[in-house]
Amino acid sequence: MRNVWLITGANRGIGAAITKAALAAGHYVVAASRHPEAIADTFGDAPNLLALQLDVTSEAEAQCAIAQVVARYGRLDVLVNNAGYALLGALETTSDAEVRRLFDTNVFGLLNVTRAALPQLRQQQAGHIINISSMQGVIGAPASSSYSGSKFAVEGISESLHQEVRPLGIRVTLVEPGTFRTELLGDQSLHKAQATLPAYEPTAGQTLRGAAQRPPARRPSPAGRRHRAASRRSRATATLSGRFRCRAARNTGATPPPGRSGAVARFIRFY
Repeated sequence: MRNVWLITGANRGIGAAITKAALAAGHYVVAASRHPEAIADTFGDAPNLLALQLDVTSEAEAQCAIAQVVARYGRLDVLVNNAGYALLGALETTSDAEVRRLFDTNVFGLLNVTRAALPQLRQQQAGHIINISSMQGVIGAPASSSYSGSKFAVEGISESLHQEVRPLGIRVTLVEPGTFRTELLGDQSLHKAQATLPAYEPTAGQTLRGAAQRPPARRPSPAGRRHRAASRRSRATATLSGRFRCRAARNTGATPPPGRSGAVARFIRFY
């Protein structure tokens, strides 16, 4: 069956990887981005691809995007809320404006697109919402207070939404990846707080230096082996992630599908 996918932030990173995989599987893909011209540059003129202009921070644009999807294909099967970016910096040095811009995209943008899509999914009594969270939505780290806060919000929204829409035939999945070989740590997707303080050099400063120095080639690819979907993490992270996995299983009455490795299972909630 050829499903209709809407993927936000589809022009780079994990969004581009998901778009490529869905196209290769023969699905209809609506690739949404603030810069739709980049979609054609990345994927060419695939017959089953539609590039859309979408700034997720605009509720009106989100409503318009869903209307265009339904007008063209008559339905929407999979929504991937991927649009977002990272903001690094100590909490004290991160401005109100910087944090609000981050939440406008990572949290309120996700809410805009999801609310716009839900009437169609509810009418169909079917559909799948995939929210791209992060390992930082499971456990925090120095310099990630604002970014982690936005992803923790995505976690709570997704878990509650799952319970609201499951009886309506709609599924919700959380994806909590570690560091992949994408543009997340590049200039377009990684923002840094403008202010710094020497007092935070041993903590937030170390994280900022590590993000700048880690070469992309050292990071796993999102198209790589599935058991590497979670990057290196501390024993504490693994333990906490395991607890989250168990809680998700209790909430849904199901465990991750057979064949998934432990690493992937910890970072993908199958609802």
